[in-house]
Amino acid sequence: MDYNLILNDIKPTMDELNQLNEVSSRLISYLQNLCDGENLNANVALVGSVAKNTALKGKSDIDIFIAFPLDTDKKFLKQKGLELAHKCCDEFKSTPEHHFASHPYVTTHINDFEVDIVPCYAIEDGSQLKSAVDRTILHTRYVKANLKEGQEDEVLLLKRFMAMTGTYGSEFKVGGFAGYLCELLIIHYGTFENTLKKAINWKFGHSIDLENYGTSKQFNDPLIVIDPTDENRNVGAALRLEKLAEFIQSARNYIFSDNKKDYFYPLNRDLNKEEILNEFKLRNSKFIAVKFNIPDIPLDTLHPQLRKTTEALERKLNGEEFNVFKADYWSDEILNCVILLEMASSTLNDVKVNVGPKVFINQACENFVAKYGRENCYVQGDFLVHTQKREFSDAKSLIEHIFTKEHIGLIKVGKNLKKNIINTYKFIDIDEIGSEEFLDDFINPGQYIVR
Repeated sequence: MDYNLILNDIKPTMDELNQLNEVSSRLISYLQNLCDGENLNANVALVGSVAKNTALKGKSDIDIFIAFPLDTDKKFLKQKGLELAHKCCDEFKSTPEHHFASHPYVTTHINDFEVDIVPCYAIEDGSQLKSAVDRTILHTRYVKANLKEGQEDEVLLLKRFMAMTGTYGSEFKVGGFAGYLCELLIIHYGTFENTLKKAINWKFGHSIDLENYGTSKQFNDPLIVIDPTDENRNVGAALRLEKLAEFIQSARNYIFSDNKKDYFYPLNRDLNKEEILNEFKLRNSKFIAVKFNIPDIPLDTLHPQLRKTTEALERKLNGEEFNVFKADYWSDEILNCVILLEMASSTLNDVKVNVGPKVFINQACENFVAKYGRENCYVQGDFLVHTQKREFSDAKSLIEHIFTKEHIGLIKVGKNLKKNIINTYKFIDIDEIGSEEFLDDFINPGQYIVR
């Protein structure tokens, strides 16, 4: 496999790199001059993939950190950090947007680049950590010191492969591999191909400890990669089991594929909504789609709550003996969300068996009989049971019951979603869902991991 052809397509162009260097240098110089002019003992640094030369073409976001001394008051750090960022935005005629990690920071757009300006503490090791973002400067230093010549390209190949197989990105919406995790994998395994060859033999809880800290037993995650800059942190903590499994199978498929080049490029999908909807019909399933308004909250807060709500609704339906074949959600991330349920069975008979105690437990059986009537109880296996009328024999009726102010507590709903669900939910037809990509992914879930 000639990876140079791939790298020509995924590496930033010289023009992009020159613009990056120019913009980032001007920003750093301006912010450092501000700090020096105000006698602030703060250092401004470029961090992230741009600083490490591991950014993919067109993904060159500029991350600038303003590192304050450890004895800086946290309130002062927050206020001064935002103040400096706003002055920078004014100077470069851009609009600041406030975001929040462990404390507020500013995102803006300058010369078509997304720029984050983040205040942090200047720490030298993980034991000095005062906020989650403090490690980022250490991460940048570690990767720059330990990536060997040419391994930046191996990181780019790994990131691109993961991006095209749907497993890249540590944000909650994806739950995949972070860029820093990719860099550590290349430092450990050496090359993109070797990483894939090793990954196909990973088991749950596979651990990598580059600095031999010996702390991996603290964690019970699908993949454990001890942060070289903080022995008490797992870099893979945000990686969902499903995304780890998808990466492992993608690696297997790639190794045995005759179409390796295709794994580095987007799927060629000529989506036709009518054809997709026809695929839904051919499954002969009952589909329930519930639409509701979403609150104005950060996406890293929104998506975990949407996932939590979808999974809780699925569990409740299955617990009431309905059979959910598949459940997922889609959101335009501005106004609406849709929870889509594919039901293997959405209607039930009108009666169900209420299982009581085992017949060997005398007092419990007497209590059960007292409650339901001796003449209504019988034995099933070694359990005392009785037959009762089912409260809900239709899945939609149960959902309508749950999505009320009185009963929303029956499932674990994201706390910011409850009010919107109760007040705005409605059932819609599949053809009203506003994303052909989501519908195609729902009906064809394995298409990203094989070419």
